[in-house]
Formats: sequence, C-alpha cells, structure tokens
Amino acid sequence: MTKITMLLLQSHLLLGVASALVIHSIPWRVPCPHQCVCQIKPWYSPQSLYKEAPTVDCNDLLLTTLPTSLPTDTQTLRLQSNLISSLNQSELEGLVNLTELDLSQNSFSTTRQLKITDLPALLSLHLEENQFRHLPDAAFSGLPGLQELYLNHNRLRSISPGAFRGLEKLLRLHLNSNRLAVIDRRWFHALPQLEVLMIGGNPVDTIQDMNFKPLASLRSLVLAGMGLKELSGRSLEGLSSLESISFYDNHLTKVPKEALQKLPGLKFLDLNKNPIQVLQRGDFRDMLHLKELGLNNMDELVSIEHSAMENLPELTKLEVTNNPRLSYIHPQAFQKLTSMESLMLNSNALSALHQQTVHSLPNLQEISLHTNPIRCDCLIRWVGADNRKPVRFIEPQSTFCSEPPELKSRRVKEVSFQEMAESCLPLIAPSTFPTYIQVKHGESIAIHCRALAEPEPSIYWVISKGIRLAPSTSYGRYQVLPEGTLEILRVTKEEDGFYTCVAQNLVGADTRSLTLRVEGADWVPPSYTQRAEVTFEVREVRERYALISWHLGRNVPGAHLSWAANDTLEDNHRHSTRILAGTRGFNLTRLHPATRYKVCLHTGPNETSCVHLRTTELLVSVEPADVTPAILIAVSALLLLIVARTCQVGDQETENMHKLVLSQQPKAFVPQLSQQRPQLLDKVPLGGFSEEPARPGQEKDVQDSLVAAC
Repeated sequence: MTKITMLLLQSHLLLGVASALVIHSIPWRVPCPHQCVCQIKPWYSPQSLYKEAPTVDCNDLLLTTLPTSLPTDTQTLRLQSNLISSLNQSELEGLVNLTELDLSQNSFSTTRQLKITDLPALLSLHLEENQFRHLPDAAFSGLPGLQELYLNHNRLRSISPGAFRGLEKLLRLHLNSNRLAVIDRRWFHALPQLEVLMIGGNPVDTIQDMNFKPLASLRSLVLAGMGLKELSGRSLEGLSSLESISFYDNHLTKVPKEALQKLPGLKFLDLNKNPIQVLQRGDFRDMLHLKELGLNNMDELVSIEHSAMENLPELTKLEVTNNPRLSYIHPQAFQKLTSMESLMLNSNALSALHQQTVHSLPNLQEISLHTNPIRCDCLIRWVGADNRKPVRFIEPQSTFCSEPPELKSRRVKEVSFQEMAESCLPLIAPSTFPTYIQVKHGESIAIHCRALAEPEPSIYWVISKGIRLAPSTSYGRYQVLPEGTLEILRVTKEEDGFYTCVAQNLVGADTRSLTLRVEGADWVPPSYTQRAEVTFEVREVRERYALISWHLGRNVPGAHLSWAANDTLEDNHRHSTRILAGTRGFNLTRLHPATRYKVCLHTGPNETSCVHLRTTELLVSVEPADVTPAILIAVSALLLLIVARTCQVGDQETENMHKLVLSQQPKAFVPQLSQQRPQLLDKVPLGGFSEEPARPGQEKDVQDSLVAAC
C-alpha cells in the first residue's frame, strides 16, 4: 500500500502511535479483574487530545460475558477477540468515565444485543469484525456523545435511512469491508460534523449524484476497493471541506476529472491500482491545493500525455511507480508545477525522461528512475547538463543504462553529457505493445502506440488491409488519434489481421506489429497461408536510378527489397534494404548505366515478386559550368530531411520545400547532415547521393523521386 493510501487510512492513529513510543505504560494499582491487565496507557481522543488513560485490557480471553468488578475509574475497556454476544447496560454500571469501548472480534449479530444507553463520556466504540447484517433506525441513539464508530469488516447488507440518528457529534465513521451494494445519502443527514468516512471494500459500483452532499464538514473520504467504474460529474458535489480522497483498487478507466473539480480544497489524491490506460490532457488541471498525487500499481497505464498535469501550484510530490506498461511521458506532460520537489518514477517501462519534462519543474529536488529500461543515448541529457541545479537521484546505485550497447550497465549518473548525442532513434517499448489481441464481435478497441526520440517522432499505423493511416485521420471503422492511438469501432470479421505501428523521425524508425483476432471469425494467419496481392511496376528508369512502386492488398510488416545486376555473383553488386510497413515506392540509386537489373520485393516466406529493368545509356551533360554536383548533393540531402514529412503534407507545401532546396547554399548543410544524420541513408526509403553532374530536367527528377518515396 502506498504512502498516500496509508495516510488516508490510518492518519488518525499516527499521533497515538508516536506518543506510545515516548510515554510507556505504567501499572495501575487497583483491584483488576481475573486474567485482565490494568495499566495507565497513553491515549488520544478522536480530536487528538492526549490523555493518560486508566485501561483494563481483557483481550483474547475467550470471555462470553463481561468480567465483574471493573474499576470505576476505567477510561478504556478492551474486550477484543472474545466470544461475547450480548451486553447490557447493567454490566457497565458505574463506569462514568468510560471513553473507549472495544468489542471488536466478538459475536454480536444485531444491535438489539447491544443494550448500552447511558454512557455519557463514551467517545469511541469498536464493533469491527462482528456479525452485524443490518442497522435499524436509531441503532445507537443512546450514545449522544459518540465521536468514533467502527463497524468495518462486518456483514452489513442494509442500513436504515435513520440508523445514525442521535449521533450528531460523530467525527469518524468506518463502514468499510462490508456487503453494502448502495450508498444512501439519507444516512448522512444525522452526521453534520462527520470528518472521516471510510466506506471502501463494499460492492458499490456506482456513486449517485450528490451522494455525500450532507457531509459539508467531511475532510477525508476513502472509497477504496469498491468496484467503481466511473463517477458522474456531480457524485462528489457538496464536499466543500474535503482534503483527501482515495480511489485505491477500483475499476476506473479514466480520471474522474469532472467530479474532482467539485473538491476545491483537495490536498491528497490516491488513484492507485486502477485500470486507467492514458492520462490525458487536462485530467489534472487547476487543482490549486493538491499537494500529493498517487498513480502507482496501474497495470494498464501506457502514457502520460501533453498537459496531463497542468496548473497544480502546490503539488510537491508525484508518485507514478510500479506501472509495468508505462513507457511514455510526453515532453510537455507537466505544466505549471512550480512547487514540485519529489518525482517518483521507478519501476515502470520508461526508456527515458525528456529534458524538457525535467526543465518544466523548476524546483525539482529529487527523482527516482531505478528499475526502468533507461536509454542513455540522448533523452537523458539533462542529467549531465550544467545549466540548472542538479537533481538528486533516489537509489543512484540501482539506476542503470539499458541502451545503447556501449553504455549498457553503466550507472546513469556516471554517463557524461559529452557521451550523449543530440539525436536518437525512436523506440516503441516492446513490453508495452501486445503481439496478440482478441476482441469480441461488435466491441470497440483502442491500441496505444508511443515512442520517445529526438527529434520527436511521427507515428502512423498500417492496418490489416495494407492502408496507411496517419494521426488525426479516419478510414471506415478506423481512427488514429493525434497522439498515436488506433481506435477500431465495433469490430467485425473484416478487421482480423496484422496491424503495424511505425514511429519515425529523421534519424530512423521503429516498428511494432500485432495480430488482432475477432472471436468467431474464420481467420487464417496471413503470414503463412495467404499470399500477398502484389502489383509491382517500374515507373521510370534513367542512367543512374530507377523509380519503382507497388501495391499490397494487406499489411506486410516484414517486407524487404533486393536488387542486383542480372547474372552477377559479386556481393558488391547485390543490395537489400528493409521496407517500412505502408511504404509504396522506392528510388534505386547508384545504378550503373546501360545495365540490366532484377528487383524483387520479399513479403514473406516463399513470397517474392520481381521485375526486370535496364538503365539507359549515360548522357553527356549540357548544363552550364556553374551547375555543380554539389547542387545535386544538396537537393538529395534536404530531400532526406523532408521525406519523412512529405507524405503528410499537401502538394503546395512540397513544392514550396523543393523551391527552398534550390535556393540554398549546399556546402552550408551537407557536412552537418553527414555528421548528425549518417543513419538516414539506411532508414529513409530514398536512395543515396548521385555524384554525376546535374542534367536537364533534374528538378523534375527530384520531384518524382520525392513522390515515389511516399
């Protein structure tokens, strides 16, 4: 159980425990009932007032009735873990100072067996772990001064609307771990001063609107382990004084942000152990007094999106730990968290934490990242940066690099700033991306795909039909959300098959694929028994390059392209390259003039489609002398930089980019490209640089190459 949950569940006991460590029990020199122990013990009232309480301890004696001859000055009477099933007022006669009565773990089944009506000093009554099934009206009306009532861990199935009538001074009510199916707001009309309500552990899956409206004085509410699936916007209305709330171990699939906005004074929020998948923009916004937030042990949590936490000026501690699928925190996930001091992110699936995320927390003092697959190539550059005050690592000896290979097993704090690059490949965390999903016919599904990289990658999906879908686009039942989630509405048998997510930036790409199975569909794994429907053609051939394109009738996530001069056996004349899912064309470059080539597209085991082509004869350049190879190199280089975007922009923007290329001074950026982006030649579906002089129509060829690459 997390620190926040413990605070919510047991905060009223902490002061008493602390005092017990300082002030020890001392003997109470009075005639003590047989087998009982009489002592003066430290005691705190429900309002945290300290007293030295004459205490009679008769726990664990298998008593069936109260012991006789109780000292008249008894203040605390402990009868826990006995076999008492009834209690009459006469048995407590004369105990005018009795303030706490503990009858927990006994055999009471109805309140009729508890006939105590004249204990004016009684403040705390413990009845937990008995056999109560029902509370009638005015069940405790004879105890007008009662401030604490413990009824947790009974068998309560029903409570009459007026059960708590006469308990106007009650401060704490424990009803957790019973069998209540509903919460009735009428219970609370008689409790105007109630400050703590613990009602978790009951099979209540819905909180009605204004369920707690009569509890204007309530400060702490525990709704843990109830099976709650969602909360309406008005379910917490009226709790104007509430400071802490726990939703630990429920079935919430999204943050109940509308309901939380009705809690203006909230300081502690526990959402631990809920199946929330994504923390979305605005989920935690303008909670002006929130100090601590717990988001731990969430097995389904995948990502924290842009501005998920915004304008929380008093938040000092954020715990997001033990979430096995959490692999992505958006660089701008945290906005206006000016008081954040402690950020706990250990035991997740995080590959990195973007330096923009860290720099958005100006008062951050400590961070825990241990037990994460940290990549130390570029996205952890804030560790060694000297432009801000250092952040202390919690458990630094257990915080290691997992990637890249040359830094593996190094402690993160020991990696210098100079060892980290300014750019890095995208990485889709394999532990967070399923390889197989089964869904029922007619259900809707959301599949999340996230990747961190520098520069920030773009994400697209290739669906089972082989169609490529970019963010913010839809096709039939499919929709790709801006952050990279693929939604499929009301799936049918038509949606069976392979799906591939591609995360791509200017450095390279990463892909992950899964199989979606719709229950009841007559499905055959396409990678083994269905041949791809391939249309493979040569679009244009010149002396040094050839443009080829193809169309696939389904998604082929593992395709590759090979080409070689016909009948050659020399390895340096054989070439092969990986083809990203959704790619429809390729520009073969560095070909030899007047040469026959065989080009093959490999889409699976024993699935190959080939075409033959012959390059043209070498032409003599008639360009003016000032058109140099550097111009062509520059054109190709900048094309490499923009090709990843070309498929996502309009024709007019592409044309504007191309015109910009021809106006640049190539020597200014070609060396920079070769230094910062050497991997591009292997990752982007566009061929290498040509070393030949520019020729007539070169601008048209460049434009065609760009189109072919898409």
